Amino acid sequence: MGSYFSIIIGIIYLIGAFMIPTWRRKKVNQDWKFFELLWFSLCFIFYVIYLEIQLHTYYYLIPSAFLLLFLFCYFKEKRRLVNGLLFNLFLVVGMTYLGILLVRTNDPLLMVLAGITGAVLFLLLLIGLYALLVFLYWNAIVVLRKEGHSLANLLTLLLAIGLTVFLIFNFYSTRILPQWASVLFGILPLSMFYFSIVFYNFLTISIIYQFNQPNYNQDFIIVLGSGLIDGKTVPPLLGKRIEKAIQFYKAQSRATLHPPKILMSGGKGDDEHIAESIAMKQYAIEKGIPEESILVETNSKNTLENMKFSKEIMEQTFGGTDFHALFTTNNFHLFRAGLFAKMANLNANGIGAKTAFYFLPNAFLREFIAIVMMHKRRHLIVCGFITLMMILLALADFFLVSHN
Repeated sequence: MGSYFSIIIGIIYLIGAFMIPTWRRKKVNQDWKFFELLWFSLCFIFYVIYLEIQLHTYYYLIPSAFLLLFLFCYFKEKRRLVNGLLFNLFLVVGMTYLGILLVRTNDPLLMVLAGITGAVLFLLLLIGLYALLVFLYWNAIVVLRKEGHSLANLLTLLLAIGLTVFLIFNFYSTRILPQWASVLFGILPLSMFYFSIVFYNFLTISIIYQFNQPNYNQDFIIVLGSGLIDGKTVPPLLGKRIEKAIQFYKAQSRATLHPPKILMSGGKGDDEHIAESIAMKQYAIEKGIPEESILVETNSKNTLENMKFSKEIMEQTFGGTDFHALFTTNNFHLFRAGLFAKMANLNANGIGAKTAFYFLPNAFLREFIAIVMMHKRRHLIVCGFITLMMILLALADFFLVSHN
């Protein structure tokens, strides 16, 4: 009976997987990847529940509770870092549960998934850090070649050099340092481990936030500005933000015949001839957007001001606060922009424009550093605790060795 059910579930899944792209092609928003992932997850959850029912147990309720907690917090407020932590807690509990279920059932599908997962984890443990180093050095060379030698473009290179120095020193530290000093040196790897967890949670929620699917009922689309080339020309990175807004503008126009206003947000920098929003408006007009559909905000100097000043313009234009709005930016900047929207009390989520793959590692590192600085007090407290703990252990080791 179990094998027949597995075959039936497999057939149902394959039928759905083939039908989803066809179904999405008939929609205004033709993206199908999110729905493929959702369909696989639903089929797999249903299959796991069936296995539990066969055993007359209900342990699946434990990971389900973590999943529901994440979904409740996420849909209540998508723009929170804690959502990444909640999702990763669900993954840890879920993977543990599936491992126990595999031992109890010896199910072939679970065996295949466990084998794939085990192979990936083994490779990560075996060569993960060294592969990361090679990737970081390669990425740094590409970024410096294509984007220039600014400090912001050096982040992957600096991280690669830092990790290289750490690995070399960590290899020799036990040979050249006394025991108490080696314990004290543990401050660095523990702090790195803490920040790697923080980064993983940030990356998790940043990726999940990319799947935001706004309804076609928007009154405004805010396009967040960035620097101009020669103080007057829209660069490709900013152009993608504008084109993302235009894409949604046209999609909503086809779906509802009620096009939103596009609000270009960006002031004039010290090295710019015109306000960014003016150049952005001209760019959109050249792409076929009517001038009357475009608003401009010309005073902001950063993302938080983008949100605050845009909110004021939307309230004046709409004649109240009961409007629907979203913002567009590049995908790596999407989640942090959402945090700024929340800080500005603007009820808006974002959609991200695609960015060249080579630029993403450096860009996400920059975003992570900015988010760490937004919560620096919390991180200083944790790092201070780690430092104090290791100092006490080093002192204990020093006096115990001296005493002996």
